[in-house]
Amino acid sequence: MENPQTVEQAGELGLLERLFQFCPGDVIGDDGAVIPLNAGQQLVVTTDILVEGVHFSDRTTPPASVGWRAVAANLSDLAAMGATPIGITVGLSLPGPTPLTWVEAMYQGMAACLDIWGGTIVGGDLSRSPTVQVAITALGQVAPERALYRHGAVPGQAIVATGYHGLSRAGLELLLHSEAEQKIEPQAAHRWVQAHQRPQPRLDVVAALAEILADQKPVALAAMDSSDGLGNAILHLCQASGVGARLRVDQLPLDPALIQWVGLAQGIDWCLYGGEDFELVLCLPDPVAQRLVHRLGSPCTIIGHTTDDPAVVLDLGAGHSQTISFSQGFQHFTDP
Repeated sequence: MENPQTVEQAGELGLLERLFQFCPGDVIGDDGAVIPLNAGQQLVVTTDILVEGVHFSDRTTPPASVGWRAVAANLSDLAAMGATPIGITVGLSLPGPTPLTWVEAMYQGMAACLDIWGGTIVGGDLSRSPTVQVAITALGQVAPERALYRHGAVPGQAIVATGYHGLSRAGLELLLHSEAEQKIEPQAAHRWVQAHQRPQPRLDVVAALAEILADQKPVALAAMDSSDGLGNAILHLCQASGVGARLRVDQLPLDPALIQWVGLAQGIDWCLYGGEDFELVLCLPDPVAQRLVHRLGSPCTIIGHTTDDPAVVLDLGAGHSQTISFSQGFQHFTDP
């Protein structure tokens, strides 16, 4: 079997020619893309970087899933701002020996995610690098009165998590230790691996919330995605809004199959600190939260309420509680 052509062999122009097929022809070719906004909309810009050996590896993530995850991470940030996607730019750094088939498969994963959730690849840049690095900037739009921020929460609001947490961490465990899959119901195992390799940005929540709020006066609310962990998201929301939170352990968004596999204690740890679940966490008035939960259905749930006390506390029941802090989650530059 003949070895596939590499990036080094194709050169920059040859690689660009391959990648242009994933971009709309009317915006590619100049020094920048000119993209109109709809009337009454503001531009939302977010950037996320995936680095080989830190965010993915060939052992756990095929190239199409690398592309999907890179796009989904950015679209999740747009969703957390209440925005809808316009397009993305891709900053791609590659070692010379990288097969062209690997790069094209990654772009196919990007295109597949965009086909479902909206937006196109409108530009980017290429560079040589010792490792694969994918830096995506996503562009979105939102009406000013519908923009979501972290600082909008007030005491006494419901805290909503839009889906199960800990599934991506469970999927990673299965990909690293495939023998563990023999002890798990196949549908659950597939769901967890998909949560890790092909997360779904919750842009559906943006649409649902917009419909719920359309007939209401402006309300205080706050939102953030949970890509760095549910506990981390709640801490950031509380810190930005100057509030605290009290969560209930029996209301955490835990997959029953996950508890059955690893036990309650490990399940809670992965739920709060596993990361890369790409759900949304929102602080909302109770009536709005109830409508959103009813609209989205299980596993979207109210997991607690904001408080005047700045601490973020997990109520364990029977008079016991646990304080949640930033030190318990993953931190770049300090964690391996």
